Amino acid sequence: MRAMLTGAAIGVIMGATAFAVTTAAWPDSQQDKRLATYQQLDLFTDVLARAKADYVEEIDEVEAIEAAIDGMLGSLDPHSAYLSTSDFERMQVTTSGEYGGLGIEVTQEDGFVKVVTPMDDTPASRAGLEPGDYLTAINGLPIVGLSLDDAVRDMRGPAGSDITVTVLREGEDAFDVTLTREVIQPKSVTWRAEEDDIAYLRISTFNERTTLLLEEALDEVRDEIGARPKGIVLDLRNNGGGLLDQAITVSDLFLSGGEVVSTIGRREGDVARYNARGDEEFRNVPIVGLINEGSASASEIVAGALQDRDRATVLGKTSIGKGSVQTVIPLGADRGAIRLTTAKYYTPSGRSIQATGIEPDLEVANERLSEEDLAKIRRYTEADLPNAIENEEGSERAVPHIPDDMPPEDYEGEDYQLERAIDLLQGERILADGGIRAG
Repeated sequence: MRAMLTGAAIGVIMGATAFAVTTAAWPDSQQDKRLATYQQLDLFTDVLARAKADYVEEIDEVEAIEAAIDGMLGSLDPHSAYLSTSDFERMQVTTSGEYGGLGIEVTQEDGFVKVVTPMDDTPASRAGLEPGDYLTAINGLPIVGLSLDDAVRDMRGPAGSDITVTVLREGEDAFDVTLTREVIQPKSVTWRAEEDDIAYLRISTFNERTTLLLEEALDEVRDEIGARPKGIVLDLRNNGGGLLDQAITVSDLFLSGGEVVSTIGRREGDVARYNARGDEEFRNVPIVGLINEGSASASEIVAGALQDRDRATVLGKTSIGKGSVQTVIPLGADRGAIRLTTAKYYTPSGRSIQATGIEPDLEVANERLSEEDLAKIRRYTEADLPNAIENEEGSERAVPHIPDDMPPEDYEGEDYQLERAIDLLQGERILADGGIRAG
């Protein structure tokens, strides 16, 4: 089982036979609940049998039952789900941090797969694929009608195998490109120097290689900037999360001991506390963490830990508010797995951010907004998802409003939030308490 910032067995007899259940030894309330459960299971088998017999076309019973299981889990909360064997395998590939593929970041537009960027030194970059290219077919089969997940699945495959994609580029006729898949290790951590003495670190996801890549990036910071940069910008914007253990070890790199996060499950005593080891990197170097409405789960754990422990000043917009932990439970050979919400997590100060999100110390927008713009923009947060878990502390998400700090009308830069973070680290702006948090 693997924790993600994603009983008794019951034998079911299919058909018209009713369930025979002995309940005489149970208390009345428990007996009523058990009887109701078995009655509903009997109802399920009856509905499946009738659909199998009378639906206008022959149904795939396996798919129908998988859909029913997924619907049951989905009724619990937005993050619990059934993973078919193929879904489980894809999830394992995603969290492993490497896969056989082309090395290309894509999105979907107008029914086609659109290239966002080819990764450096990969089959996609060497073949000359460019940002803005459209992929219209894979091995001669049209992509139109496929979901983005299905198209990505078809592009991935064993290293050494060939694939032909049809490319549509503006101003050119469609053409085919044949590529040989390789083992791709997308970099979940990148960095660069800003203003010569500030280290900008970007974490895009939390997979099995994230902490390792961050440690390598910090070594490169020492080599290029020195043992004490003027400051660090830790960019967690649009980071949808990932593995809980990686969020803990990433936080650990910037903390000198103490609690990182705690999780509390359903049962009394089901409490786990995770502490930093104390091997803090760049101690006393100021940190500004960047978050926005796309920061979720593991990225919120890191932001919350550094904020509560006064190790970083958090700048940007309120995060999504996913304060629950999912455990992936394999169900055995060829049976897939279930992703089940098993705990809620709490920042070091004991606060739950479920449905409310991490509120930045400094709210800074990356675009200029008017009240009219605000009314038109609809950004979905954890609280908006169907069956979202409520915040047990009764806290509610702040009502959307116009931030005090946003780009001026004549702003021509590319990243206002990053510019404000650099301003902080250069001492051009300070917090009301007299400085930025350095730990």
